[in-house]
Amino acid sequence: MPMGRLMSQLEFRWLSWLRVQASPAPPVESPDKADKTDSKLTSWCVETCKSLNLNELSRRVRVSWNPRMQTTAGRAWWPDRSIELNPKLKPLAAEELWRTLKHELAHLIAYERAGRRYTEPHGPEWQAACAELGIPGESAYHTLPFKRRQMKRNYTYVCPHCLTLLQRVKPIRRMVACYACCRKFNHGAYHASFRLVAQKP
Repeated sequence: MPMGRLMSQLEFRWLSWLRVQASPAPPVESPDKADKTDSKLTSWCVETCKSLNLNELSRRVRVSWNPRMQTTAGRAWWPDRSIELNPKLKPLAAEELWRTLKHELAHLIAYERAGRRYTEPHGPEWQAACAELGIPGESAYHTLPFKRRQMKRNYTYVCPHCLTLLQRVKPIRRMVACYACCRKFNHGAYHASFRLVAQKP
């Protein structure tokens, strides 16, 4: 092995070791994400986690608004320990917002307590956390009136065998076949004779 390459590998390993030994730097948020952080909701989550003796979670938990969400009310990110909420919650009753926030925080609490052990997203650990947060018997899914944005489907494809039409928002850029025909005539495996064909507009 050339000496230069050996030295660069040694340097890489040394720097990796230093990074492991050094105390972790606080997470740096991009300006875009920082602007969407809700300090009031984040503060509530921090205090709640402290009261439950979840110190690491209380240091890192963040709540932000995600305008790209369509029908999802909220989302908990692990191991980032962050919560994203749908801005469509704002005009609704305050109870809906707090219920959604507690629902998502319960996910982070369940994951924090589980450590490296696997936990079901809406399993017993999550249900116990919901009860602690004051929402016992919480449902896994919401029933809020969020409408999905209608998207125009400009691309139409047809199966040459069964003539089934498939409409798409974006064009298909790879080889895709009719699933029903592949399943019926080729044991579910792809076959070129069932490849979808683009229709002229």
